[in-house]
Amino acid sequence: MEFKRNIVITGGAGFIGSHVVRLFVNKYPDYRIINLDKLTYAGNLANLKDIEKKDNYTFVKADICDFDSIMSLMKQYSVDGIIHLAAESHVDRSIKDPFTFARTNVMGTLSLLQAAKLYWESLPEKYEGKRFYHISTDEVYGALELTNPEGVKPPFSTTASSAEHHLAYGTEFFREDTKYNPHSPYSASKASSDHFVRAFHDTYGMPTIVTNCSNNYGPYQFPEKLIPLFINNIRHKKPLPVYGKGENVRDWLFVEDHARAIDLIFHEGKVAETYNIGGFNEWKNIDIIKVVINTVDRLLGRKEDEDMNLITFVTDRAGHDMRYAIDSSKLQKELGWEPSLQFEEGIEKTVRWYLDNQEWMDNITSGEYEKYYDDMYKNR
Repeated sequence: MEFKRNIVITGGAGFIGSHVVRLFVNKYPDYRIINLDKLTYAGNLANLKDIEKKDNYTFVKADICDFDSIMSLMKQYSVDGIIHLAAESHVDRSIKDPFTFARTNVMGTLSLLQAAKLYWESLPEKYEGKRFYHISTDEVYGALELTNPEGVKPPFSTTASSAEHHLAYGTEFFREDTKYNPHSPYSASKASSDHFVRAFHDTYGMPTIVTNCSNNYGPYQFPEKLIPLFINNIRHKKPLPVYGKGENVRDWLFVEDHARAIDLIFHEGKVAETYNIGGFNEWKNIDIIKVVINTVDRLLGRKEDEDMNLITFVTDRAGHDMRYAIDSSKLQKELGWEPSLQFEEGIEKTVRWYLDNQEWMDNITSGEYEKYYDDMYKNR
């Protein structure tokens, strides 16, 4: 079968990546989608069982740091587009092992860039019709102050339904021109990779795009992250470890909305541009936890507030940024994207999915994860 495009999605067996792979495979039957994943602890091919037999889907197990393997793949599949999601992404893990984060997030990105450069420049058309799309994080910007502890209406205009119902906890927001100020090994590694991507455009003319996104939540997320961790702990009546006083604020986006944004930006975004992707959904961690508890208890038929006593405040982690808040109005104005779900709607869908897929969660949380969980929280 002749395909219109041949697109590599790195990290496609992970949380966000699997949603992007599924969207592209189903939406674009004339595209060949190559899922490139090393299958580390957070990669799981079970996330893609529903599309694994599709004619336009191919899985390749490889390490993005293995330049020769990437170069071979580029030639074998005549790759004309890369959507780069593969990354080490957990801040706590980066504090314990920064070298792994530098290797994957910096050197892995550089390996992909160099392979794409050499392959595309060898073609008669060079960079025409090519695209390297790098997905990054809002954490590269650093931290914002919590100047409105009770919350106020956001100062920027948006038609996003989620923005009508939630508050801003400060007067500043991350915009595309906000200076980088990373505070953790994770965010430092992502900031470095962002700079390499932009440098390959400025130096070689590679058609690149960078996006910085807020916290994602939804189905298939590895349970080291806050929302699936707490859903699982509530289910098993285990403590809910909350850093500090739970006052830290994050902006939240349902993962399928992020996948839609990636699709739109890959096809219609301007080369060399940066786009912020956010949910217009600022929440204090402690308030999110209460929403999750109430939702899980209701769906499990438990008494209201039955599991509030599971909340356990633990020592805050080093360099814990106080507030992240994304202004994604550029993406809304230029490309017409906005989030489709309010947070409460997304949480309802998310909790139902995890409760309906307990076997998936139980398989994930066995073995090495149990050891990691104990190392992270037992002495706090």
